[in-house]
Amino acid sequence: MTGRTKTAVKNKLKDLRGELDAGIQSSPTYTMALCVEDWLSQGLAGRSADTVANYRYAAEHAVAKLGAVKLRELTARHVQAALAELSGSLSTRSLRLVHQVIERAIRHAQAADLVGRNVASLVSAPEGRGGRPSRSLTLDQAGVLLDAAEGSALNAYVVLSLLAGLRTEELRSLLWTDVDLDAGTVAVYRSVRASGDTKTPRSRRVLKLPVKAVEALREHRSQQAAARLKAGPLWQDHGLVFASAVGTPLDAHNVRRSFRAITKAAGLGQEWTPRELRHTFVSLLSANDVNLEDIARLVGHSGTSVTERVYRHEIRPSLT
Repeated sequence: MTGRTKTAVKNKLKDLRGELDAGIQSSPTYTMALCVEDWLSQGLAGRSADTVANYRYAAEHAVAKLGAVKLRELTARHVQAALAELSGSLSTRSLRLVHQVIERAIRHAQAADLVGRNVASLVSAPEGRGGRPSRSLTLDQAGVLLDAAEGSALNAYVVLSLLAGLRTEELRSLLWTDVDLDAGTVAVYRSVRASGDTKTPRSRRVLKLPVKAVEALREHRSQQAAARLKAGPLWQDHGLVFASAVGTPLDAHNVRRSFRAITKAAGLGQEWTPRELRHTFVSLLSANDVNLEDIARLVGHSGTSVTERVYRHEIRPSLT
């Protein structure tokens, strides 16, 4: 045992005795990099592929700052300093995810008696770099986008997002059994979240679809039947409305890439995201004097606060 002073050595010996008495078997070579990797490989069972990918992305930042630090020597100050350094380059949401990775990795090590306390739980993630706020298309832009989407594999996806306000996570898990084309309705009962459930209980809803959405779904079903014949034995039947060329679930990255190709073709650039179609749905209804409570019910919000504060954007010219 080494230290700068006799007092430091005595304190280390005291801590070591305390760990032994508590049954802690900390290793002098067990680093935070190993700690995080153990958690990633053992502690994410049952999580969706998207969730695992997000955690691995955040883990890269955590390891870059703290990977070389030995777990038994990690302090709250180490964690706080690492998060502070990352705050200039990461959004607040990403910072909180990095903090969550560190905290959960240490908790995983605690369960294996590799460390006595979780120092990451003693600090909070700071505010991060401001992200680009969500936007809304104008009515004219929405029309141009709908025209550009026609004929694409993502046409019905765009139409349902824009004209029914469905979340992209709801669309990616939508089943044909949830759709009644004769009645012109869609039942939102699930999402691609790890639980498989919708974001909130109020998000479970049955919506009457506009005629254009029903027509788009009919065309999409015909396109999917053709894709199924083409794929032959490679087709994996998950019953999904929106699937890959072989029937498997759509990846969020692929949806964004295909969507940006449509916005580019529409002359709107490539900075738009699929979730902003839901913002557009709310904003267009509000601009046309639809009651806010009705809008909140349509989009599955538990109240009007989020609808008004987050989703509704002023798209009409300001009055002077």
